[in-house]
Amino acid sequence: MRRTIKMKRVLFLSLGASLFLGSCAITHKKYTRPELELPEQYRSELTLTADTVSLPWPMFFKDERLVGLIHKALENNHDVEVALRTIDQLDLAMKQAKLSLLPTANLTIGGSRGWPSKNSMNGSMSEQFLGTKYMDDYSVNLGISWEADIWGKSKLYKADTRAQYFAQKENFEALKTRIIAQVAQAYYRLVALDEQLKIAEENVQLSEEVLRIMRLQYESGEINSLALEQSEAQKKTAELIIPLSHQSITVQENALQILCGEYPGQVNRTTGLSKVSPQELFSSGIPAHLLSRRPDLKAAEYRVISLNAKTGLAKTAMYPSITLSAQGGLNSFKFKNWFDMPGSIVKNLAGNITQPLFQKNELKTAYKTAIIEQEKAAIQFQQSTMVAVAEVSDAMANYRGNTDRLRLTLEKGNSLERATKDAILLYKSGKATYLEVITAQNAKLQNDLDLINLEQEKLNSMVELYRALGGGTEG
Repeated sequence: MRRTIKMKRVLFLSLGASLFLGSCAITHKKYTRPELELPEQYRSELTLTADTVSLPWPMFFKDERLVGLIHKALENNHDVEVALRTIDQLDLAMKQAKLSLLPTANLTIGGSRGWPSKNSMNGSMSEQFLGTKYMDDYSVNLGISWEADIWGKSKLYKADTRAQYFAQKENFEALKTRIIAQVAQAYYRLVALDEQLKIAEENVQLSEEVLRIMRLQYESGEINSLALEQSEAQKKTAELIIPLSHQSITVQENALQILCGEYPGQVNRTTGLSKVSPQELFSSGIPAHLLSRRPDLKAAEYRVISLNAKTGLAKTAMYPSITLSAQGGLNSFKFKNWFDMPGSIVKNLAGNITQPLFQKNELKTAYKTAIIEQEKAAIQFQQSTMVAVAEVSDAMANYRGNTDRLRLTLEKGNSLERATKDAILLYKSGKATYLEVITAQNAKLQNDLDLINLEQEKLNSMVELYRALGGGTEG
């Protein structure tokens, strides 16, 4: 009877202490977004007239074959599969955090037999009372333990796991946008290589026609061997591009297939860079919109939120914890009496308050370290935001610059096209030298190659601007 009263006192004292300490619980500092001081506008003189950033990527990229490759990459890319597994792990951790307030229960069933020394008290009592040289012990125990959450640990733990989960989801979206951009740019590179090969083959045919005329003139003694050799060299200049293009095409196809999660092989694609161009209209907007669109910035902020919760957990570790436990079961030294009730019933009730006293300064160090980690994450978030704004500004500058250069190169190409035709006609009529023909051919070949590179760079800048402005997260 007295034992029962004492155990009740322990229980009531523990509960009273829990309520008292809970009433004066520490207040953890809530998360506040770091000051970013964003500029009002992007650094760009580009006038943009429509908003296609919110378009899902299958609508932004108009080429059906490119869209098919992107679908394939998002489904089969190994980095995507690893990221999905990580999300599954964090999902399990978040579900586990929701159960942190529940008590723990353990069931133990055991039996043992020991042979104590004859000179020990247990040994002498065993032979005297049991008539055996051994002692048996059979038990069934159900133990329940519960820690009172007086400091809000459960809430902080859930905030931490939730932030980690959503950070990984945003990282996954950022990975998807990066893969979409990589596939598109690799595809444009492949189409550009096809264009380079086509130009080289056309230039070889043109050089062959000029060389045929020069051979006739050489045989008739109108020109010397120097003119013939230089014309041959001009033809070889174009011919050298052909095997290099084939080589580059194979390498690029292999890289694109690996990006799509498949073994190297041929890639079906559209012919002509002008036919694969995506949407070309954007809205410049304001940098603050990045915070609501860019998944990498969202992930960086979620990391700060997670570390803010970890700081709170590190602080609560320095305060006392209250644990209530209860245990009940059956115990007997004879197997036949194991389940004889109520004689075999055993029960225990306990309440404990644990206050860390001397931990070699580990808890205080852990708390200070958590604060520093949170401050570092906040600085990294600010840095990520600055980089994101710079990426948009760079992409706009590249887009504007490539557009202007492409226009001038097209105009130059038209002039060189006419100059080459005129040089050949004048040469046939004896009013131009072979050097003028070769110079015109070489200038046209180089300008045509430059034009393809500029078209590819413009397409890449469009893709990069779409990604930098936060597009491509839906599809």
